[in-house]
Amino acid sequence: MSSTVTTASPEQRAAELEARIRQAPEEFRVMTGDRPTGPLHLGHYFGTLHNRVRLQELGVDVFVIIADYQVLTDRDVADRLGEYMEGMLLDYLAVGIDPARSTVFNHSAVPALNQLMLPFLSLVSVAELNRNPTVKDEIAHSRQAAVSGLMFTYPVHQAADILFCKGNLVPVGQDQLPHLEVTRTVARRFNERYGAVFPEPDALLSEAPLLLGTDGTKMSKSRGNSIALGAGADETARLIKGAKTDAERYITYDPEGRPGVSSLVLLAALCLDRDPHAVAEEIGGGGAAALKRTVTEAVNSRMAPIRARRAEYARDMGYVRSVLRAGNERANEMAAATLDEVREVMGGVL
Repeated sequence: MSSTVTTASPEQRAAELEARIRQAPEEFRVMTGDRPTGPLHLGHYFGTLHNRVRLQELGVDVFVIIADYQVLTDRDVADRLGEYMEGMLLDYLAVGIDPARSTVFNHSAVPALNQLMLPFLSLVSVAELNRNPTVKDEIAHSRQAAVSGLMFTYPVHQAADILFCKGNLVPVGQDQLPHLEVTRTVARRFNERYGAVFPEPDALLSEAPLLLGTDGTKMSKSRGNSIALGAGADETARLIKGAKTDAERYITYDPEGRPGVSSLVLLAALCLDRDPHAVAEEIGGGGAAALKRTVTEAVNSRMAPIRARRAEYARDMGYVRSVLRAGNERANEMAAATLDEVREVMGGVL
């Protein structure tokens, strides 16, 4: 599973990769995932979850990690971890992740994956980790009084996540490109020092829509400004009703000039599979009340089948947990095989 795409920019690479995926999906293994720090929300759905399902449907081998160890990266304790992990599993299944075609697993169940961090850390310098712009941003928004060493090793842990299964394709947003570059650096340096073991994974650049939270800032699990996938119709209506807009009555789609209004318009457009300018024009002089009514109806209609599937899965948590057990088993087999290969080329030092 080697990477052969050599075009100049991430956007060009993404376009070329999309063409290759459609021609030969079996050549790709995607690695992606989430930290169980709170309920998944609409930003996750439109930003990443539906894309995972799309790749799965195309025939790509998709690995999805529930990154429970990485919860401690920017907080002191892993609050409600079991609850959030089970909620995440329910969301994955509800949106269409198929355990017969995709592998869902969690960090703490795959020790060989985490053991790869040791040789990988030896391949990058402290200075390189310290100047990673994504790490700097995460430190700035950390919930800890003093940032732990886990924050600096975060990109290398992600490299282990991707390379343990020899993933060669990682869907990312623009802000995650520096993390993926660390993975590519680790793979390249390992191969140069010890022998060809790992692919240098490509970034499948995501054009994820920027959905703001109900308070007008970035939608986030930790900020209490999101609409969870597991929210009911009434709760969704209440949250949208309280969303921040502005004083101008006529509704337009202007993300820079009217971010709060435009985020609501975009949310409705995404749910309706329509152009946001057309949605805004249709609402026109109806004002914020008409906008919120349109958004509420669109979200509840789009989410209704997902909520129904989620409720159905929630009635059989034994099955839901069995999905994770099966995924952990496959991930362990792959991680053990990769670690054995690493030990062999490194002369048995691990």
